[in-house]
Amino acid sequence: MQRFEGKVALVTAAAQGIGSAVAQRLADEGASVVLTDLQEEKVAEVAKEIGSNAIGLKADVTSRGDVDAAVAAAVERFGRLDVVVNNAGGCIVRSVPEDATDEEWHAQLDLTLVGASRCIQAALPQLVQNRGNVVTISSVNGLAAFGNLEYSAAKAGQVAMTVNYAARYGNLGVRFNVVAPGTIRTPNWDNQPGTLEKFGTMYPLGRVGEPEDIAAAVAFLASDDASWITGHTLPVEGGVLTGPGALDLTTSGPFKKEY
Repeated sequence: MQRFEGKVALVTAAAQGIGSAVAQRLADEGASVVLTDLQEEKVAEVAKEIGSNAIGLKADVTSRGDVDAAVAAAVERFGRLDVVVNNAGGCIVRSVPEDATDEEWHAQLDLTLVGASRCIQAALPQLVQNRGNVVTISSVNGLAAFGNLEYSAAKAGQVAMTVNYAARYGNLGVRFNVVAPGTIRTPNWDNQPGTLEKFGTMYPLGRVGEPEDIAAAVAFLASDDASWITGHTLPVEGGVLTGPGALDLTTSGPFKKEY
């Protein structure tokens, strides 16, 4: 499929994991892509691997100047901007909630929530002109209690922000949606051997997610296949939100059935 032929996408935090998979998927479907990340050399290498229809830029979403410059670079290089994928974020508060400082709270919100809004604000003129759309990568942490309180609050804020942007700009043809991943196999887990396998047992589908699972969902919501979808959150989470993972009604107890 070439659903993004003639389109230009900006993907934040695209040097690895979900961001690089999203950029690759959109490029595979015909998009020109601008990848941003704090890891300048790494994001440039990912862009080089994608090909001549991609550029990699160093950009910090907590910097208004960096965000504005990235959007300007996209327009200068490719002539337009149609899709913004807000992937930048992460859990940066490691203390227990009772001990989290104001500075930690502000840092978490600035990176994950305000950073996403900065990208939207910078891109809006182009998105309105081209009837574009935004897909923000939130988390199941923003939908249910999975710990990391400050991170979860920021992710929930992304959902509320998206609903309000969707209502405000829908009459101008600009769409805003969210993908909420469960646990995804990314380099963030490389120093925790065995953790992903353990987490996989919590999921009804029996595994954690792959970056490509999220990229597929983003590509759908960003494409014209989702042209009548806005203001929604799509959980991509292997069924973990269905309930306690230990409760398996198909293989134990009175509801046991052989297949």
